Amino acid sequence: MPPVPPEPPEAPGTSGRAAAGHGWVQALGTVLAGLVAMGVVAALGLWAAGAADLPDNAFPRVVVATVVTAVGGALELSGDAGELAATDAGLTVMPLSVTLTGALVTAWGFLRPLRRRALTGVPDLAGWAARIAVLWLFALLGMAFAARQTFEVSLGEGLLSDLGDLFGVTPTVGFTTDVPLTVLFGLLWLAGVFVLALLVTAWVPLPGRLPRLRASVRPAAYAMVALLLAYVVVGVVVALVTAGTRGHAADTFAVLLLGLPNLAWPALTIGLGATWNGRVEGPFGLPMPHVLDEVLRTPDVSTVNVGTLAERDGRMWWLLVAAAVLVLAAGFLMAARSPVRRPAWLHAVHLAVALALTVLMIGLVGRIHAHFGLSVLGIGDLGGGLSGRLFLRPRLWGAVGLALLWGLVAGFLGALLARWAGERSGGVRS
Repeated sequence: MPPVPPEPPEAPGTSGRAAAGHGWVQALGTVLAGLVAMGVVAALGLWAAGAADLPDNAFPRVVVATVVTAVGGALELSGDAGELAATDAGLTVMPLSVTLTGALVTAWGFLRPLRRRALTGVPDLAGWAARIAVLWLFALLGMAFAARQTFEVSLGEGLLSDLGDLFGVTPTVGFTTDVPLTVLFGLLWLAGVFVLALLVTAWVPLPGRLPRLRASVRPAAYAMVALLLAYVVVGVVVALVTAGTRGHAADTFAVLLLGLPNLAWPALTIGLGATWNGRVEGPFGLPMPHVLDEVLRTPDVSTVNVGTLAERDGRMWWLLVAAAVLVLAAGFLMAARSPVRRPAWLHAVHLAVALALTVLMIGLVGRIHAHFGLSVLGIGDLGGGLSGRLFLRPRLWGAVGLALLWGLVAGFLGALLARWAGERSGGVRS
């Protein structure tokens, strides 16, 4: 028999197994994994908060609406009380526990097929991201049209209830989604997850000049992700200890599963010296520590910083200590993962920029605003708990400026610490 000619060698990173590792089926698996993870966390959190008792089997649609807001979707509240009454409501909040869960699971699914490839070309990488984005777009559209519900609002007792019975007023309030904004912000959220995942990971090859860019950006990005996750871990420990010693386990787990980063990440900015403004009025409040609720329940707009919190609970000074320790640790981590010969002042600049961007992100996604109101014949809330307002927002540019200063100091000290640790160990960092 004539000898069989050998098959031509395949180009690196183009093996059949590797190419099949990130097709449409894998893209669907990535999208479903992210959505299921977010849906489970949202459902458990809402169940712990008591939302399973909502009328008209509304619980599944409320879960979908929570996932929509978690990826940046726009939720619109609406009301209808007939010709003789008026309702007004609005809500702006991101359940960041659900957001963080979805980001971690989606990033893992995006990176996993690329892990052992010798080379990732631009068309290859763009095609894989585009497959996920297309399926994610259809998922966003489906959730946007599914997240719709209407509830009847009880008028309670008293004059307002009597007026409602007299004129046959049955007010309702509901929620829908702004489909174009939900699609836009949902796709931007996905793009942000992709970019951050590629910047933080070290074991996915990149094409062209992107590896050089990642080498310069990755240490700071990695340090900021570690800092944010460290604050979440500390928040989990504090919440579990509080639940075990003071009770209210259901409320605590609702906060853990829906909005723990909504408290932990602003705590980072407050520890850096930043100031938030807010107010709570009416029968409802935020799922927050008691000391924060006390600060916010004032006749005027409240100032929330380390000083005002410590006036009611001296333990709040630990926020400053925690920020100093963890930000310095982030500076050390960044320096330990940076090229050896990078000067300390450059470490300081990199950490300052990274921390400022991180605080800017916290200020944008961590703000909260909600209001609702009902009136019949111009008569508003008469003690029946039918109106309320709450908001919490940072003094953003002051917080960013403080983050720049902290980053400069922590980056410089972290570089000196990493250099000293390397000399003590007698080894040479690569």
